[in-house]
Amino acid sequence: MIINELMKNKKLTRYRLAKDSGIAYTTINDICSGKARLEKCSAETIYRISKVLGVSMESLIEPCFDKRIDFELFKSNTCHKLKELGDVEFVIELLEEDRIRKYYKKKWYPESLYLLAMLDYVSRENDIPICTQYDDLRKVKLKNILFPASILAAARVAKNDEIKRRSVREAIPEFMRFNIVESEVRNVV
Repeated sequence: MIINELMKNKKLTRYRLAKDSGIAYTTINDICSGKARLEKCSAETIYRISKVLGVSMESLIEPCFDKRIDFELFKSNTCHKLKELGDVEFVIELLEEDRIRKYYKKKWYPESLYLLAMLDYVSRENDIPICTQYDDLRKVKLKNILFPASILAAARVAKNDEIKRRSVREAIPEFMRFNIVESEVRNVV
């Protein structure tokens, strides 16, 4: 939880946070231990805690709403976002939000590498120079090949692994670099 990290960085105990914020120790203790959910606290409580910790209310509460979704849904959302924004705006937004690095730091490797592959693919398609701020991540790849659910289902139903091998051969190179099988990012409805 972000509050515990911030307290550790500031060398604050739960008692000191309670005292300095004017919030009951039991409330602080419940929040820090996960017994109480920060996003359910009053705005005043969040405000007081954020002031003592020296961060904005938004940065304190934002991680509470950043929940991981199913990877297939994540891919679909990403493809729809590309279609909605268009290539150049998609690249700009992706770089401004820095979700690639944020997801990687959270150890959400498939999501991080999928976005990086998408960035590199869209950049290549539009003759946009490759963004070098992610060169360290370009050396990483998933341990196992990540297939779309549709390919796994088709291979299982047909009892034929050739379907998986063919999907690897036909995958977009920027995605395969990270062991992610993806062949179509633009054909979304």
